[in-house]
Amino acid sequence: MEVNQAEVVLCEFYFSDLKQNKLRPVVVFKNNLPYNDFVGVPISSRVDRLNQDEIVICQSDFVAGQLPKRSKVMVRKTFVISKQVVVKKYGTLSVDCFRRLHRAFCDYFGCA
Repeated sequence: MEVNQAEVVLCEFYFSDLKQNKLRPVVVFKNNLPYNDFVGVPISSRVDRLNQDEIVICQSDFVAGQLPKRSKVMVRKTFVISKQVVVKKYGTLSVDCFRRLHRAFCDYFGCA
């Protein structure tokens, strides 16, 4: 499935035994065209405790679609994801929300 920057997608991740899997939403941080993967930032609905690298997203942060619950984006867990594991799209973050995410990413990873 094709993905675009700032989209929130649901991905299917398998555990190392390849018998069990977990579905997890992620933000598409950077689409690695023309390759078959993208840089994604995982999302969790456990917002009771926030770390410095996490930002909260809610329904008002979307220009299209939404997540079922108020959630947090976990910058420190950013990684490369195959487009083949994308199950569905939840929606697209607003420009302002994506800028907040980008700032959090640069603060955490030390971008110039």
